[in-house]
Amino acid sequence: MRDRPGGRHRQAAAQVRVLLYVALAVAGLYAVHRAACRAERRGWIHYREGRGRSSALGNALLEVHTLIEPSKRFVLEERLRDEADEQDSGDPPSPSR
Repeated sequence: MRDRPGGRHRQAAAQVRVLLYVALAVAGLYAVHRAACRAERRGWIHYREGRGRSSALGNALLEVHTLIEPSKRFVLEERLRDEADEQDSGDPPSPSR
């Protein structure tokens, strides 16, 4: 069986087009990455250098735990209340955080 005339050409052109799209996507992602790094150096965003607190993850996991065991809800409420009081007090943060 013989290929249709121009069939191989169309297949090669489609492969080149896919390769071009992949290359453009990689270049675009790299450009966004470099722009985000520059914005972080200027202090506009936090991108690679995490400035978050570990308690944020703990609170998120505790929130999921309250779905399983609703009796643990008060623990999350107390933790959040303590953090809010600490931020409002004007005192310097405790050395443990």
